[in-house]
Amino acid sequence: MRVMPIRYSSDVAASTRFYQAVGLRVGPASRPGGWVEMPADSGMLAIHRGPAEDVGRCELAFEADEPLENVVERLRVAGFEPSEIMDERFGHYLRVQDPDGVWVQINRYDRELYT
Repeated sequence: MRVMPIRYSSDVAASTRFYQAVGLRVGPASRPGGWVEMPADSGMLAIHRGPAEDVGRCELAFEADEPLENVVERLRVAGFEPSEIMDERFGHYLRVQDPDGVWVQINRYDRELYT
């Protein structure tokens, strides 16, 4: 599992240029341009186009290396109830609230779908 904060932006291209100037590399991106991954030496930042109310918000997300069904089972055993696993253009994801009620997203990518 890798930590992947998601930074919501009104202008993915401009944000990409900014974080590239900070020192991150440009990685895989969605074909329509609404999502780009910015790898760093010890993690990754994901920039995602978002609606005005989400611009500037940062969400904690993880990229799973295992089937999300395994993650769902561990969460339920630990007493947390995740959302259903959702099918998305990039693969699959689920959301779950942490003990403070903050939403966390866990993704399982199919890179062939969006790069």
